Amino acid sequence: MTPDASRFLSDLHYLRSFGTTGTGVVRRAFSEPDIASRDWLAGQIRQIGLTPHIDPAGNVFGLADGPSLLIGSHSDTQPEGGWLDGAYGVIAGLEIARAAAEAGGPAISMVSFQDEEGRFGALTGSDIWAGRTPLAEADGYMSTDGIRFGDARQGLAHLMQDHFVDPARFTGFLEMHIEQGPVLDQSGDRAGVVTSIVGLRQVQVTVTGQQNHAGTTPMHLRRDAFQGAVQVASLLRERFANVVTPDTVWTIGHFRLHPNASSVVPGQAVFTIQWRDGDADRLDRLERVIKDVLAEVGTETGMAVAATQLRNDLVPVPMDDRMQAALRAAAEKHSPGSWRSMPSGALHDASNLSHLMPVGMLFVPSIGGISHAFDEDTKQEDLVLGLRILAEAAATLAPGRG
Repeated sequence: MTPDASRFLSDLHYLRSFGTTGTGVVRRAFSEPDIASRDWLAGQIRQIGLTPHIDPAGNVFGLADGPSLLIGSHSDTQPEGGWLDGAYGVIAGLEIARAAAEAGGPAISMVSFQDEEGRFGALTGSDIWAGRTPLAEADGYMSTDGIRFGDARQGLAHLMQDHFVDPARFTGFLEMHIEQGPVLDQSGDRAGVVTSIVGLRQVQVTVTGQQNHAGTTPMHLRRDAFQGAVQVASLLRERFANVVTPDTVWTIGHFRLHPNASSVVPGQAVFTIQWRDGDADRLDRLERVIKDVLAEVGTETGMAVAATQLRNDLVPVPMDDRMQAALRAAAEKHSPGSWRSMPSGALHDASNLSHLMPVGMLFVPSIGGISHAFDEDTKQEDLVLGLRILAEAAATLAPGRG
């Protein structure tokens, strides 16, 4: 089983054409470019002799006969996304499955999960497929631009089957991804075998003050929702200091004001707080700090400060020992002395699949540590090296030749 590097790169660049914007890609879940790319991918799956299956959540599978190893990632992007995030792992899965089919085995299937990037949540497609969220519940998820998941997925209705693939047909899951961080780029290592994926929690906070005239309302009489939000952010930085480690991250990433006018004191501020760590107890402690800060700001300002949990908590997930061992052996064979074991600070679909089967992950370097941006890129030789390492490990882990 030998993957074709030229064919792999050609397909990877072709997928890039769906939603290409400058050096990056805009291919949000269920957008027109996303739907077109999934239609194209199903055609490629058919050509290599696998059975295409697009389920009710929009996940695209290429199925080998009988039990098989599943390889893939996601192909949707952030609002301003890079061309490799997720897409790299999807096309690697396609090429390795194709090489295996040409060689007469081993048995390998591939997948592109839907809405990993969170237009409607986080890891939405794999979350539904893994049985962690019922489809009927997910249909009520609302994007930040006001579109329901249940309505958006109708754009793929002409390609969808009415049932989900049985996870029991897969013996494990491998996901390859760009690192999306600076560790490999700075160390000079050319591959990273993932040991674990961090846990994540996220809430949406609403601060409700008093909308009023910006010119006639004295400062001491204002109930400015923006100032309340700023106070929350300042106190979090202060109170988190004794809880976090260098590996802990937290972000206020989505923020909007109402009525968002220059001559109006904001009456409402809505923003997200997201925090990630590899230790579940520390995630709990950070959550308690957040609750205490929100209550304190509400009491001091006289404004209503409320928090709503966004989606299910994602717990820290260790990678399977056997998967790690196969990836380490393959990395040492193809990149001797130039790889490392490392945790993932980003979320991946492998988190959800770990509840169903053994999972493993491989990283390749991100130039400058940049991702979720149009400047995201990886050297071509590193893309190909990752493909070879993953194929080597897959040959060890997949069910044998037919």
